Amino acid sequence: MTTATAPFADRVVVRVGYGALQLERLHDRRGEAVALLRRAVELGVDHVDTAEFYGFGFANAVIREALRPGDDVLVVTKVGADPNPGGRVPLRLAQRPEQLRASVEDNLRSLGVDRLAVVNLRRLDTGPGLRPEGDQVVGLDDQLALMADLRDEGKIGAIGLSSVTLDGLRRALPAGIVCVQNAYSLVSRDDEDMLRLCAAEGIAWVPFFPLGGAVPGLPKATDEPVVHAVAESLGITPSQVGLAWLLHHAPNALLIPGTADVAHLEANIAVSGITLDAATLATLDAVETRSNDVPIG
Repeated sequence: MTTATAPFADRVVVRVGYGALQLERLHDRRGEAVALLRRAVELGVDHVDTAEFYGFGFANAVIREALRPGDDVLVVTKVGADPNPGGRVPLRLAQRPEQLRASVEDNLRSLGVDRLAVVNLRRLDTGPGLRPEGDQVVGLDDQLALMADLRDEGKIGAIGLSSVTLDGLRRALPAGIVCVQNAYSLVSRDDEDMLRLCAAEGIAWVPFFPLGGAVPGLPKATDEPVVHAVAESLGITPSQVGLAWLLHHAPNALLIPGTADVAHLEANIAVSGITLDAATLATLDAVETRSNDVPIG
């Protein structure tokens, strides 16, 4: 059985949160988006992952409307990219220190807060996605110096990293990193060494694309026959198997699955109550792992 909570920044949270990226699917049904997030809170979700570039600000606007001070929900956002409406890829890199600062200000404004509890610096050194070119190739030390300045100014509370290499994380440790968000799933386990380092350092491991397959070329956990066999034997869905495996695999893993559907939301949150026995875990651990270094764009 997994533990229901885990440390994150300066608090303890339930291990299944909510990722706000999919809220943009409800762009023309804002009331449904607000109701979905309210339902997540009712079900015990106390940490939400977002970014100004999710839905060109729509996700942040919904979070601002839906969450109330008494909910005590930890909102985690990220910088390193900005919205790019009309572009071939709907975001553009924003890696330079002055762009990171501007992105923090954008998130403060759209969320309607004076301080962002946790901000992930999206480095894009590894995993699926764009890669920096030209003036977007910026040293990690310069970025961390800016993030530390923003923390000292009280604009952000804590610093996380996203799409970072193991060497990058090691270099960043003195800055006080509270979480790492890398692409990671049952079928893409390149970062085992980094996961172990995070556990040793008390850093939350928050995998994005937790089932893989979110972009073309990525392996997908729910395509694995063994995942379907486990799901059938337990009377749950293949997606729930993939998410439950993550919770069992690492005690510092926090999940932020996203959805625009209430039933799917409820199924995701129910994962924290699923137990995988040792034999089942061994069967899932034997699934082949493949690289998730897939370019986008």
